[in-house]
Amino acid sequence: MANVQTVHTADLGVAARKVIRALLAEVFEEEVTEDDWEHCLGGVHALVWEGTEPGAELVGHASVVQRRLLYDGRALRAGYVEGVAVRADRRRRGYAAAMMEKLERVVRDAYDLGALGASDDGARLYAARGWQRWRGPTSALTPTGVVRTPEDDDCVFVLPVATRLDLTRELTCDWRDGEVW
Repeated sequence: MANVQTVHTADLGVAARKVIRALLAEVFEEEVTEDDWEHCLGGVHALVWEGTEPGAELVGHASVVQRRLLYDGRALRAGYVEGVAVRADRRRRGYAAAMMEKLERVVRDAYDLGALGASDDGARLYAARGWQRWRGPTSALTPTGVVRTPEDDDCVFVLPVATRLDLTRELTCDWRDGEVW
């Protein structure tokens, strides 16, 4: 039996944060940097637990955090999805879709748009859920000004909510340490 829970970072507690971080390290094969972990914090987490308390096991995680994206001369409030991970032995059970459903409700009710940087594996899931691949150039607003991020041009997806978007225009993300998209 699986249970999908949503919880704000402030309500996770130290033990839950450790379990989430361990899951991300397992799924992403230790490639979770301090910056990657930091990007997942400060918003709403969707967690998939299998089993019942007190022995429930975390098998999935995703979070949505607020970011600013610059588009057409405006700063838009974006619900940015981070850390989408399901344990390898629990995939193809609908857990990622269930987490995304919870986070998409948050995006639709609180933000101008949703955005995320997708892996090749994740791109199929997001496209099937109505997320649209950004076809225009991507950039980052860095401490030294706007810098193109051509390596990210094919991996950014958006979920339009309150703003009409021309997916061929430039989209610029706010600055952060580590991977900017």
